[in-house]
Amino acid sequence: MTTSLITGATAGIGHEYAVQLAARGDDLVLVARDSARLEQVAEDLRRAHGVEVEVLVADLTDRAQLATVEARLADRDRPVDLLVNNAGFGLKKRFLDNSVDDETAMLEVLVTAVMRLSHAALGAMAERGHGGIINVSSVAAFLRRGTYSASKAWVNSFSEWAHLEYGSRGVKVMALCPGFTKTEFHQRMEVKRGEGFMWLDVEFLVRTSLEDFDKGRAYSIPGAQYKAIRALTAVIPNRVLRMTQSMGRR
Repeated sequence: MTTSLITGATAGIGHEYAVQLAARGDDLVLVARDSARLEQVAEDLRRAHGVEVEVLVADLTDRAQLATVEARLADRDRPVDLLVNNAGFGLKKRFLDNSVDDETAMLEVLVTAVMRLSHAALGAMAERGHGGIINVSSVAAFLRRGTYSASKAWVNSFSEWAHLEYGSRGVKVMALCPGFTKTEFHQRMEVKRGEGFMWLDVEFLVRTSLEDFDKGRAYSIPGAQYKAIRALTAVIPNRVLRMTQSMGRR
């Protein structure tokens, strides 16, 4: 039996991972801050799919609570086969308009938690010679748009390195780079969610990412429109990107 651990599992992309992995027959360990919502999601998945669902209530900005998730991933007696580092964090304001504490909290979730949880998981997985990690990044990683983009660029770089470093030891690591996706993420940031061809359905996003992961790919960029954006960022000079960003600030 395969066990998957998902952070940020009660809403959006994380919840969809829980649904699709449970439908595959995976037992689950779900991590989130909201205890009541976490228990409800767990019960719904148990009833719908007949899988075992364990819950861990943890705020990933709190090192003590983060350590409980690390310990679960490192537990050799209850192995986790797949880690989905999905927990999200976004700030609506520009860098200097945010407090440094808010900026630090975002880095704790998007970078520190990803690194620490990956470290715990990789140790156990490399020993067994089997396992995988999906790090939810963003197409923003390919752009120059403040600390959120910088954080996601770190996730991409780390994931690509780990993909190469641990692939020979039976561990698959992949970065998922979503574009705009129809979830609660923008609502929580108090940013209006748009519509149209740039907005991806979360079911499609997760299904495509799992197909890419099964194929052993280092990156998953669902949607032709976002593959095109990635290709453009690889060839457009940095000075043009900077000029475009400057225009967007006026």
